[in-house]
Amino acid sequence: MGRIGNIINRKGKQDAKRGKIFTKHARAIMVATREGGPEIEYNMSLKSAVEKAKADNMPNDNIERAIKKGSGETDGAQYEEITYEGYGPSGVAVMVEILTDNKNRVAADVRHIFSKNGGNLGSNGCVSFMFDRKGILVLAEDDNELDEESLMMEALEAGAEDIQFEDGFAEIITSMEEFTGVRDFLLQSGHKLAKAELGYIPQTMTRLENIDDIEKMEKLIDMLEDNDDVQNTHHNWEMNE
Repeated sequence: MGRIGNIINRKGKQDAKRGKIFTKHARAIMVATREGGPEIEYNMSLKSAVEKAKADNMPNDNIERAIKKGSGETDGAQYEEITYEGYGPSGVAVMVEILTDNKNRVAADVRHIFSKNGGNLGSNGCVSFMFDRKGILVLAEDDNELDEESLMMEALEAGAEDIQFEDGFAEIITSMEEFTGVRDFLLQSGHKLAKAELGYIPQTMTRLENIDDIEKMEKLIDMLEDNDDVQNTHHNWEMNE
């Protein structure tokens, strides 16, 4: 299973955890509001956070409530962003993006999740050199405008670096600087996005052959994504079919 398959597989698992996803989106919206203000048209981080929340069908009331908390209209916890790096079974590189109001709690939780599943939490920089920070856009499977040849030409002309097709999905990679422009171009062209965010793209993939390692890696990812403090996980595991 290629990189797009990893994304599709992960999204399917997230869809089954709707309540926790809303909690994660609310935190991201609160932090974006606190840092850049509550006006969506002038705060690109907030605009992106709201678009991602809406893509997961988060109710407007929840979104508005998170913006109010972030702007100080209601009491809200103070969150900080942290990125942890570590290794899964057989040295799979893993990066974990955190948004938490309790740094000590989440550090203990993440360390426990790694050690419980055949991995270990590393120091800053231990695996980040294996990833590139990029914009990632995945077109929805039911996008009626998904014509591979024309989409490739449009995306590249709009500033995309690469585009791949797999199982009815299209994944578009951009530089961080071109991400907003390409995303807006796709939306204005009538495309539907299943994913639109800045993330980490692995430079090389690692395949696990041992069944025990595969089961541990699956559990590692599931436990991380089930944690309320974890916003995103990135890894270079080439997931088996």
